[in-house]
Amino acid sequence: MNFNNDITLRPRFSFEVDQDAKIVLSHFKSHAKTKNNIRVSVVEPHVFLKITKQEQHFWSPQLHLEILDQKSSTTVKGLFGPSPVVWTLFMFLHFLIAGLFIGGGIWAYVNHALDKSIILPIIMMFTMVIIWIIFYLGGQIGKQKGKHQMNILHQFMQGVIVESSSKRKTT
Repeated sequence: MNFNNDITLRPRFSFEVDQDAKIVLSHFKSHAKTKNNIRVSVVEPHVFLKITKQEQHFWSPQLHLEILDQKSSTTVKGLFGPSPVVWTLFMFLHFLIAGLFIGGGIWAYVNHALDKSIILPIIMMFTMVIIWIIFYLGGQIGKQKGKHQMNILHQFMQGVIVESSSKRKTT
């Protein structure tokens, strides 16, 4: 899977597996008990893959899989994203900056209507744009730092699914 798309904030993918969803979920459950560098949490039909605490950093991603049983196969839908704490923090800060920008615009309009100086509100609005750009660049840097771990999570997921497919064919 290619994670080089610069626009996608939370990459998604979907594919079909030629076996029962319960078998795929049971293989993820069995890997949850093994000691490896990936934490596996299964809440049917959802699987959450995370890097262990020892190897985690602020920008570490997680992979959310949804294993859906279809008539003749199983659909696996995946979503990469930051940890919920990081995502919530980033969204809160973005909304705060947007609110301050809008507040600065209202302040500038009111000052203009009252024939007062609009320099301070315009500076505030310009500052909010600069801070938003800095946050955006910070998010892109974080995404770059997390790419290696995204590949590790993706390879782990593929390994478990291939293993479950091969065990099915041998039994």
